[in-house]
Amino acid sequence: MTEHTSSGWTAWLITDSPASRRQARLGQYYRQWLAFRRNPAAVIGLTIVVLLLLAAAFAPLLAPYDPLAQALDKRLLPPSATNWFGTDSLGRDIFSRVVYGSRVTLVIVLLVVITVGPIGLLIGAASGYLGGWVDRVLMRITDVFLAFPRLVLALAFVAALGPGLENAVIAIAFTAWPPYARVARAETLIIRNQDYISAVRLQGASQWRIVLRHVVPMCLPSLIVRTTLDMAGIILTAAGLGFLGLGAQPPIPEWGAMISAGREQIFDQWWVATFPGLAICVVALGFNLLGDGLRDVMDAR
Repeated sequence: MTEHTSSGWTAWLITDSPASRRQARLGQYYRQWLAFRRNPAAVIGLTIVVLLLLAAAFAPLLAPYDPLAQALDKRLLPPSATNWFGTDSLGRDIFSRVVYGSRVTLVIVLLVVITVGPIGLLIGAASGYLGGWVDRVLMRITDVFLAFPRLVLALAFVAALGPGLENAVIAIAFTAWPPYARVARAETLIIRNQDYISAVRLQGASQWRIVLRHVVPMCLPSLIVRTTLDMAGIILTAAGLGFLGLGAQPPIPEWGAMISAGREQIFDQWWVATFPGLAICVVALGFNLLGDGLRDVMDAR
C-alpha cells in the first residue's frame, strides 16, 4: 500500500512538473499541426500567405525594375519575357509594382489587426463578463457599427480624415473591431461559468483581474481564427479605398489604385488591371483557406 501510494505520488509529481506540462503542450501543438497538414486547402492557404510574406520581405530581390521608374517609350507593353506582366500607361513594370504592392497590403493588414484585435477582445470580454448595463451599452455601440457595410463606413471615416495610407488604416480599424467583440463576448459567456473562474473569484481577485488574466487568454484561439478569416475582408476594403483614390496615394504601388489606373484600358490593355486584381483574389483566397484550416484545428466544435 505504501509503495503504491509512494509511486503514485511520485508519478503525480513527475507528470505535473513544468517540463512535463511543456512537453504536453508541444505534443498538443504537434497534433494540431498534423491535423492541419491533412487539410489540403489549409496547406494551400498557408503556402499563399507564406509566399506573400516572402514577396514583401524580398521585394527588392524579386522585382526586376524600380516600381516607380517611368519609361514613356515602353508604355502599355503587353506581357513578355522582358516585362512579365506588361507595363502601365507610364511605362512602369507591372510585375515590380505588384511585388512591391504586397508590402503595402501586408502593412495595412498587420496595422489593422494589431489595432482591432486587442480593442475587440477587451470590449467583448468586458461585456460578456461584467454583464448588466456595461454589456447593454457596449453591445448597442457594436450593433451601430455592424449596421453599416464596412466599406461604406470606412468611406465616411476617410472622407472626414482625408485620403492617405495612414487614414485608410485608421478608417478600416474603426470599422473592423465589432466582429471581434462579438466573438470574444460569446466565448466569455461560456468561460465565466467555469469552475476555475469561480475558484479565482473566491480567492478575492478583482473583476478586471479575472477578465485580463483568465478570460482574455481563453478567448485568444477563437480570435486568432477570426483574425485570419477577416484578413481577406481587410484586404478587399483597403483595395476598395485605393480604387476610389482614398487609400495609398500615387506613386505608391497599391493593388486597388493599380486597378483603378487600368480600368480605362481594360478592353485594349487588359493586363494593366488584371494582374493586380488577380493578386487581390489569390491573397484573399489564401487567407480564407488558412482561416478555415485553423478553425477546424483549433475549434473542436
